[in-house]
Amino acid sequence: MAQKLLVVDDEESIMQLLQYNLEQAGFEVTTAMDGRTALDTASQESFDLIVLDLMLPEMDGLEVCKELRRNKVTTPILMLTAKDDEFDKVLGLELGADDYLTKPFSPREVTARVRAILRRSHTQAPPEKQEQEEKKMTVGDVVLFPDNYEAYLLEEQMELTPKEFELLMYLMTNKGRVMTRDQLLNSVWNYDFVGDTRIVDVHISHLREKIEPNTKKPVYIKTVRGLGYKMEEPGRSL
Repeated sequence: MAQKLLVVDDEESIMQLLQYNLEQAGFEVTTAMDGRTALDTASQESFDLIVLDLMLPEMDGLEVCKELRRNKVTTPILMLTAKDDEFDKVLGLELGADDYLTKPFSPREVTARVRAILRRSHTQAPPEKQEQEEKKMTVGDVVLFPDNYEAYLLEEQMELTPKEFELLMYLMTNKGRVMTRDQLLNSVWNYDFVGDTRIVDVHISHLREKIEPNTKKPVYIKTVRGLGYKMEEPGRSL
């Protein structure tokens, strides 16, 4: 079954170009040309990924992203922006976008980025209970099931975006090891962000808000000054 995408852009020429190329790549594409329609469509239908332009009439892409995450819609979001502005990129990520592309871009680049995000966020069918128990990862009260993209804190399921889940899984896999920001960019985002390590800091901040009892004194994800981050069992010191 073809994976479903929602593509949102108010420039008809760009919309048609993206729709044509993504459909040629095998995706089922639904389109919207303003933020309000995009929000309503994404709230009412299920999609595998949303390609969302930043500058939209009625409601901009940042507000759409913010509202979707507020409504617990965790569909991966690839944000498109015509501005080569770090503020817009970082703000989009802070509001819940998983990735971004700066215009101008090639249709091939968009297709490759979409496939990369979907590949990393694809949810497999839940395994049998015993197998699931064998594959689960545990650090303190945080429990993660890689095969079905579920994470729990104190037995309560957490609402994580796909990128937050991938980052948490990588940190848990490398528990006790210091991971530099560049290592996290290369391993979790899987392509070159040209040293834009602020993206890592934003996602670390998101994870801390969801798993740390006190974000000002983290016990799970600790900062190693001058190096990066590492995840540890609560109670252990650096």
